[in-house]
Amino acid sequence: MLRYILKRLLIMVITLWIIVTLTFVLMVTIPGSPFNSEQSSNETVQANLERHYNLDKPYHIQYLLYIKSILTFDFGPSISQPNQGVNDLLGRGFPISFELGIVTIIVAVISGIILGILAALRHNRIMDYLAMGVAVLGISIPNFILATLLIQKLAVDREWFPVATWQGPEYMVLPIIALATGPMAIIARLTRSTMLDVLTQDYIKMARAKGLSPWKIIFKHALRNALMPVITIMGTLLAGILTGTFVIEKIFAIPGMGKYFVESINHRDYPVIMGTTVFYSAFLIIMLFLVDIAYGILDPRIKLHGKDGD
Repeated sequence: MLRYILKRLLIMVITLWIIVTLTFVLMVTIPGSPFNSEQSSNETVQANLERHYNLDKPYHIQYLLYIKSILTFDFGPSISQPNQGVNDLLGRGFPISFELGIVTIIVAVISGIILGILAALRHNRIMDYLAMGVAVLGISIPNFILATLLIQKLAVDREWFPVATWQGPEYMVLPIIALATGPMAIIARLTRSTMLDVLTQDYIKMARAKGLSPWKIIFKHALRNALMPVITIMGTLLAGILTGTFVIEKIFAIPGMGKYFVESINHRDYPVIMGTTVFYSAFLIIMLFLVDIAYGILDPRIKLHGKDGD
């Protein structure tokens, strides 16, 4: 276990360094400057601004300063909001994005597992067809289109929910539905297929022969093995939900990191773009690592330390 953890930590550091480097290269190779605007068209003003943000220095110096800011976790001031530091934006926006993401994951996992179990237990019946129909729709409709439909039908036309912002539980309903529908559909389909396979295993037949109740067989014996593939894809789903929040937060005017990230791209706010990218990349890499550890703990048959060639 220790060897596996150390190996993964090394891979995590290398992966983060690659992301950091690629982000920097993309930023410095984009033509133009964030100060090419009417407000800063004066060459002297533009030169002073570039000097203030170290954009007048050679690329290798900028890169070293960028690495230093990451190691010290001080990304400096925002270009589009000079009175705000990137750290301040992260501290203000990330808790909201994290809350939205965590609640979305919980809703997607619980609803997806329930749909999958019901579909498997009622295989080739009306419940199975309904659950899989919902799953197909969830996979087929992009979350930004679903978000637009939800706003139009449930917020504007019927006024059941507020249209936007983030001021209470009722403001969370539509964004969470828009974000959770896709992952829920994937989990439901995967749970159904694995549950159907597990229910045909010999140990399940033995449990039935012993007279155990159906629900005890499902939750004590079948569900644990059926959920292993779901845990396997949790890292991918987590990545999809976290990146999906960027667009959803912009659509619903949620003051999370997604809103700041999209605005920073529009304003070419280099410190915010790079700070947000590094922060989210590190967070996602850590989450993927924890998913791998959880997978090994839940299934002792998996050797986390691996062998040569793993």
